[in-house]
Amino acid sequence: MDTPRNNKSHHRYELQVGDHLAFADYRIDGDVITFTHTIVPEKLEGQGVASRLIAFALADVRERGLKVIPQCSFVRGYIDRHPEWQDLLA
Repeated sequence: MDTPRNNKSHHRYELQVGDHLAFADYRIDGDVITFTHTIVPEKLEGQGVASRLIAFALADVRERGLKVIPQCSFVRGYIDRHPEWQDLLA
């Protein structure tokens, strides 16, 4: 499994796994990042790919000093289950 990355030109965090690409789309307004949706190919579901991707994204967001609006239900659920990220909520 490759390392997640921030594809700034496409406004999304990505994780390539073999021939499949999982991603979390976002938009930035000032110092707030809104995660709009997370897509994981069906063949990768249930393998922790989305969790790995969002953990990477949130760590990057923290490093950049941004706040999060989790419009995406997966990101909202991830933050709810991992209180160490709740300080990032806008």
